Amino acid sequence: MDVPDSDSARRLAGALGDSVRFYKLGLELMMGDGYFELLDWLVGKGKLVFVDLKFFDVPATVAAAVGRLRNRGVSFTTVHGNQAMLEAAAEAKGDVRILAVTALTSLDRGDLDDLGFDCDVEQLVLSRARRALEAGCDGVISSGLEAPLLRRHIDGRLIVVTPGIRPVDNRPQDDQKRVVDV
Repeated sequence: MDVPDSDSARRLAGALGDSVRFYKLGLELMMGDGYFELLDWLVGKGKLVFVDLKFFDVPATVAAAVGRLRNRGVSFTTVHGNQAMLEAAAEAKGDVRILAVTALTSLDRGDLDDLGFDCDVEQLVLSRARRALEAGCDGVISSGLEAPLLRRHIDGRLIVVTPGIRPVDNRPQDDQKRVVDV
C-alpha cells in the first residue's frame, strides 16, 4: 500500500473489502502513525501481509526483527544483506516467508559501478538469488526483466516477486529504472 498513513490504508482496505486478500506494507507507510496497529488489524481480518522494509543490519538484529513479525502473523518480509544476515533471517522465520532483495529496481549498471560492483545487473541478481536459496530464504525480489533468467537458472522452489510491473499507459515519473510494461 503506497499511502502515507494508516488511516488512508484502512480506508483503502475497507473499500477493497473481500476483493483483496494480500497487502504489502512498505517503508513510507511505516514512517506514519499506526503501522503496527494496521498490520495487526489486517491480520485480524484474515488478510495476508507482506512487510516490505528490506531489513539490512547485523544478523542478530535482523533475526530479532523477523521474530517480531513472526509473532504478529506476517506472511512475507524482505531482507537485503550478506549471507550471515540471510541465514539468520531464515533461521528466525517460522511461518514468515523470507524474500531476499537481489537488486533494487531503481539501480542500473551505472549505479552498480558507483557502488563498486564489477558486474552486470543480471550477474548480480543471479548471484544473490543463488545465495538466498543457499541461506534458506523462500524467494527473491527481482525486476521482471530478470525473472526469466532466474526461472532458467535457479531451483523452481524459489518464489520470485517482481515489483515495477505497470500498465503501459500508466508509467509514472519516478526513480524506477528496471520496470516491465504489460
